[in-house]
Amino acid sequence: MKIKLKEKISKVKQIKSPESTMENPEQTMDVPDDVMIECDSLVKIYKTKDIEVLALQGLDLTVKRGELMAIIGNSGSGKSTFLNMIGGLDRPSAGKLYVDGKNLFQMTENELVKYKRSTVGFVWQNNARNLLPYLTAWENVMTPMLFVEEKEKAVSEEEKKKRALELLELVGLGHRKDSKLSQLSGGEQQRVAIAIALANNPKLLLADEPTGAVDRKTADDILEMFRKLNEKLGLTIVIVTHDKELAKKVNRVVSIRDGKTSSERIMKNDYRERMEHLDIDWQEEETQEEFAVLDRAGRVQIPSELLEQMGMDGNKVKLEFIGGKIVIEKPKD
Repeated sequence: MKIKLKEKISKVKQIKSPESTMENPEQTMDVPDDVMIECDSLVKIYKTKDIEVLALQGLDLTVKRGELMAIIGNSGSGKSTFLNMIGGLDRPSAGKLYVDGKNLFQMTENELVKYKRSTVGFVWQNNARNLLPYLTAWENVMTPMLFVEEKEKAVSEEEKKKRALELLELVGLGHRKDSKLSQLSGGEQQRVAIAIALANNPKLLLADEPTGAVDRKTADDILEMFRKLNEKLGLTIVIVTHDKELAKKVNRVVSIRDGKTSSERIMKNDYRERMEHLDIDWQEEETQEEFAVLDRAGRVQIPSELLEQMGMDGNKVKLEFIGGKIVIEKPKD
């Protein structure tokens, strides 16, 4: 007897998000139509019985529709917390957060479930979080389609299977459609994970360390897949990564330090034109130009390596405007 896919995953349960800890749920702002993500003074506080941890400390960030960009930062900097915020997996504590014109502070639990199901797609570093090991590749890709809105349930299982197979073809794995997790390489598992993330036609694709468990060549292939999806489908893609070499290959990189946006690296124009060429030495060539980020209160973070070069040993600096430039100096003894 043929067992339907929905019966095979009947034990999967929906986990509800924690209750909101919003401080300013009524605040609104005008977001331009060409903006996918808008963060204004975003704060996240994790509380336990004895301590409070400030994970985001007033993050400001704008991501345009159709961007392919990366977020980097040391462990504990707040980059994964930010990804959880825009993915609807965790609630912000304060500030403003809009994704695809939706105010995530004002969403009910039901609206948040719909948002996660239809607006965003996720690709995780841990493949066990992406795929169900007892299902084939096409069954894994089809699974998110089984949890759609009531009005969409008229689509037959055969039609959903057809879409799953088309997505596997899109990521170059049509020939592995009947393979299970244990039969796929790390790179192939991540390609299936990308197909799963695309199952319900999201507008925003979020990838948390998607190349962290694969070799350099496979990492390059995965990034090229993201680039292809960005260009072909117009997807907005945000990648959180420790991989500085991978980050050098996207047009824009945002660095987060201590829960705030501290700097941005923008790819130089001549490298954008050479993206398809094989003569770029990504390890040696400086493909991007770095800019410090001035927040809405006029504050700027000075990278620790520059402060070390200045020989800073206190918390005061001297500022002067000289020749059209702001000069930062260590105070004289």
